[in-house]
Amino acid sequence: MKHWIAALGWCLALAVGNVQAQTAAHGSAPKVLKYAFVAGETGFDPAQVNDLYSRIVLAHMFEAPYRYDYLARPFKVKPNTAESMPEVSDDFRTWTVRIKPGIYFADDPAFKGKKRELVAQDYVYSVKRLFDPAMKSPAYSGIKEQTIVGADALREAATKGQPFDYDREIEGLRAIDRYTIQFKLEKPRPRFIYEMANNSIWGAVAREVIEAYPDKAMEHPVGTGPFRLASWRRSSQIVLTRNPNFREMFYDAEPAADDAEGQALLQRFKGRRLPMIDRVEVNIIEESQPRWLAFLNSEFDLVAVPLEFSHVAAPGGKLAPNLERRGIQLYRMLNADRALYYFNMEDPRIGGYTPEKVALRRAISLATDVSLEISLVRRDQAIPAQSIIAPHSYGYDPNFKSHNSDFDQPRAKALLDMFGYIDRDGDGWRDMPDGQPLVIEYASQPDSISRQFDEVWKKNMDAVGLRLVIQHGQWPEQLKKARAGQLMVWQLAYSASSPDLQDAFEILYGPASGGQNIARFKLAEFDQLYRRMQELPDGDERLRVIAEANKLLLAYMPMKYTVHRIVTDLAQPWLIGYRRPPFGNQFWHWVDIDDSKRPPRR
Repeated sequence: MKHWIAALGWCLALAVGNVQAQTAAHGSAPKVLKYAFVAGETGFDPAQVNDLYSRIVLAHMFEAPYRYDYLARPFKVKPNTAESMPEVSDDFRTWTVRIKPGIYFADDPAFKGKKRELVAQDYVYSVKRLFDPAMKSPAYSGIKEQTIVGADALREAATKGQPFDYDREIEGLRAIDRYTIQFKLEKPRPRFIYEMANNSIWGAVAREVIEAYPDKAMEHPVGTGPFRLASWRRSSQIVLTRNPNFREMFYDAEPAADDAEGQALLQRFKGRRLPMIDRVEVNIIEESQPRWLAFLNSEFDLVAVPLEFSHVAAPGGKLAPNLERRGIQLYRMLNADRALYYFNMEDPRIGGYTPEKVALRRAISLATDVSLEISLVRRDQAIPAQSIIAPHSYGYDPNFKSHNSDFDQPRAKALLDMFGYIDRDGDGWRDMPDGQPLVIEYASQPDSISRQFDEVWKKNMDAVGLRLVIQHGQWPEQLKKARAGQLMVWQLAYSASSPDLQDAFEILYGPASGGQNIARFKLAEFDQLYRRMQELPDGDERLRVIAEANKLLLAYMPMKYTVHRIVTDLAQPWLIGYRRPPFGNQFWHWVDIDDSKRPPRR
């Protein structure tokens, strides 16, 4: 009872303190950023999340040692909680990072009334959590491949019935003093810094907090970032407020010399203390129309224009005159992502590596009219994807063409006929080569835009005699089923988490099955190439390995890549300084709200 009363008192004090701090910060009403996610979050623990929406929130509460420059295009990695860029051995196996003194976690009862400083040991603990089998971290497969010396042995001991030993020191992950971390890797990792720039996975957590709230890490985030969680109604609303303990951080960036917009933003904001706003309110609105109408009614400050309204908002890629007259701002970019259908490679009907199974997936690919999807559903807000490599990431070639984007239903039918997928019982649908019914179970969501995708793909499959059954469910639930191997086919999109393509190939890397690899693709030849490309520095040899790996994926077709999306963002006149980050998911603390630009209330 005493603990409950103390916690309640802390919450009330925090709420009052937040309001007072926000008002005091500007001498006026708090500045609030309001917008919406199109799908629900899963939670807020860096070790456990695997979805974009949760990671966006995490990136503003937790901090990695490094970050991406907000205005630099192309990207630039800069120190965040680190004092400087890392010291790196010539063989890329030893990385030494010094953390800035004087960085503090947000207040929490777990700290027993004391200010809790961020130290090197917090990163040691946070990275170890990714290896703890009890966490079932979807990030484990990726961090495992960084080959931290001694980490796998620590995990293996915990799989034999022993508790995971967080106090056991390992050679590859040590705090060599209060503020210095040293990583020792078994193999060269020339791009290890990209790992350390991923706030949503490498964000430091405090051990006291994790242990004070057993099994509650997903709902009780405490980090050192610019914001902290104020309230959360699952899959409904997420509210963050300024973290009073956030260190002195001032607006600075390095836009290119010919980047007029970036240079203007730098000139306007340079030297301003961050964050410039006090509160962020994110509503989860899956249906497109209410999201769009809320923005038009000035209820949201920012919107990623729903596909159904892209021609209304920006016909021909230019801002509609009626919106321009209102002072609304337009931002368009080819996103660093890829949309795709994945096939569960362990499913007895559609998975497998034998010629007839490969033929089925390739026939489905040939029967998929991506151009129709782009023009009809995506309203020309995408380009066809030729491979899994995302725009803006290393290895992406805008001139590369593959059979992945081919649409040829006669070839699809011929391929199905050749391998015995014919209608044996006369019901109008193709059967398996052994005569069993062939039903493609396709997972989807119940929102209006998903239904449009469903209609187009069902039309494609009907045209070649493949029976498609659609199974609807909410996005977070579909993700859980996908990771558990319970879905046969699902369409989703992956945003690149770094400027490198290694994370793209990770989603098809055998040891990542059940984590990032929801297709459960396992091919020894591909895995060998994946490991090889990870060790090589960027250059011609690495590009050759990447090309070979890509050929295997296109041949076996564990995924059908559809598009790279063009994202059109609209911002209200009073939202100042917005730029969609290609990597890092951070922008909340880099924007400002100018309430003087709001229309008078009626």
